[in-house]
Amino acid sequence: MARFLLLLILLPLATLARAALEVQVEPRNDAAKRNIEAYIGPISADSRQAMWRLARASREQALSALQALGYYHARVRPRVVGSDSEPVLQLSVTLQEPVLLDEVTLDITGEGSREELFQLPRSRHLMPGAQLHHGHYEDTKSLLENQALRYGYFSGRFLENRMLIDVEQRLADIVLRYDTGPRYYLGSVEFSETPFDGDLLQRMVPFQPGVAYDADLIAEFNRELLSSGYFDAVQVSAAASQAVDNQIPVQVTLNARKQHSLGFGGGFSTDVGPRARAEWTQHWLNSRGHSRGAETELSGPRQKFSTWYQIPLTPPQSSHLRFFTGWQRENIDDTDSQSLVLGGLFQRRLDNGWDRSIGLRLEQERYSLGNDSGTSTLLIPSLGFQRTVSDSTMDPSRGHSMMLDLQGAKAGVLSDIDFVRLHVGARGLYTLWDKHRFLARAQAGGIASNGFASVPPSLRFFAGGDQSVRGYDYRTLSPTDETGDRVGARYLMASSLEYQYEFKPKWRAATFVDYGNAVDSWKDPMKTSVGVGIRWVSPVGPIRLDLAQSISDQDEGFRIHFSMGAEL
Repeated sequence: MARFLLLLILLPLATLARAALEVQVEPRNDAAKRNIEAYIGPISADSRQAMWRLARASREQALSALQALGYYHARVRPRVVGSDSEPVLQLSVTLQEPVLLDEVTLDITGEGSREELFQLPRSRHLMPGAQLHHGHYEDTKSLLENQALRYGYFSGRFLENRMLIDVEQRLADIVLRYDTGPRYYLGSVEFSETPFDGDLLQRMVPFQPGVAYDADLIAEFNRELLSSGYFDAVQVSAAASQAVDNQIPVQVTLNARKQHSLGFGGGFSTDVGPRARAEWTQHWLNSRGHSRGAETELSGPRQKFSTWYQIPLTPPQSSHLRFFTGWQRENIDDTDSQSLVLGGLFQRRLDNGWDRSIGLRLEQERYSLGNDSGTSTLLIPSLGFQRTVSDSTMDPSRGHSMMLDLQGAKAGVLSDIDFVRLHVGARGLYTLWDKHRFLARAQAGGIASNGFASVPPSLRFFAGGDQSVRGYDYRTLSPTDETGDRVGARYLMASSLEYQYEFKPKWRAATFVDYGNAVDSWKDPMKTSVGVGIRWVSPVGPIRLDLAQSISDQDEGFRIHFSMGAEL
């Protein structure tokens, strides 16, 4: 049967025209032609006589390739054409009526016979009356064996697997009887020696001893250990050969990463100009897996420094409590502010894939905003949700991301004012026919407060810039005071539709339309802009260069926008 498996490897390269082999099938049948070419493979000869010596073997190979597809009565006539120095073997194939399936028996017995995972949908290719195809028969056998291995039926075996072909009657019977045997279960988990407490490691295990074996559970466990940030090498194994009473012990080999890492980065965007970033992280500082770090970012309009301390919860790889403190200064156009913050954040990845964060921070901000200036003190509880689903982190071809941020404060509870602030956003990316990409994004926000005049600038909404409404400079879309200074808005709406075409690998041309504004009333007018751009998927991530023009304000002129980072 291995011979038939080889027949059905339809290599893409085999469909290319070969100078030394030509296959003509009557009536036309592309599948038969491809299978013959794939089985015979490249041939060459230095003379017509030498090519004739290859003709007989090639004819036999072609007949075997056709039988794999059910054509047991086909005729193949070889002929050598071309010059003596460049001979070509032509195979003229005449197909006859194929062999059809008469009786098909697919019987599953054993402990897994009642499980849904073995209730295979009956393929139309294995129904009485269908054309015999050895590949579909082998695929069904492989599917049964793969299901058994994935779900822990390691004793599974075929009681009977036969294909009976009556060539004269052009009929075939298939008999597949499979016994699953008993299902195996996962036992206790044992870890190699590490600097961490056994309790911390056991809290990372996503299953309980005695759970039914599932290869996906083992793969998920491996991924989550790597994502914890504590290890630079992980190997999880559950060998059925070590099972005792159908319980398989799980062995985990871990290599702890270095405790400290120091990173530096930089970039440029038209929003903030050049910027530099430095980050220090101590990935673990004790056996309980606590970690800490500090980071700073410097740019013309913004400078900030922050530190944090993190305690793992359960499960440690996706749930933790982080305490933080930081200082930030911003000087952007008509806004100048300095803020100090101290707080905590409980972060957890939910079973549905969303990242949830519950926070509480005390924030003091000194600011000047247009003609106004002041100091605000706020105790701000917050709730956030975020989720990104994509087929790649660096350069996805499809996916989406969503976020929600809700925060507020109560006057008299260590706060100067009452407010509630909601900010939501979504992005979507879809690619058609490999080269045509469609990207959409939208965000909206609003602030409810009985003292909006005292809401600090860091909480107000501004629009315009690389990630907002292009065609306008960074944060230049905003209500103004009596002197014309921009003072931020109660509400935000910003959206974009973009089409990209990949004209060469890693390079894309783009055209887009943006729509939105930061306003104090939803009755205020929105702004619209259009533009074109170029995208380059560089080794360090996507780089975007756009030329945008406002339609709403023609006197704004053209704006160039340059930015880096993922599109989702």
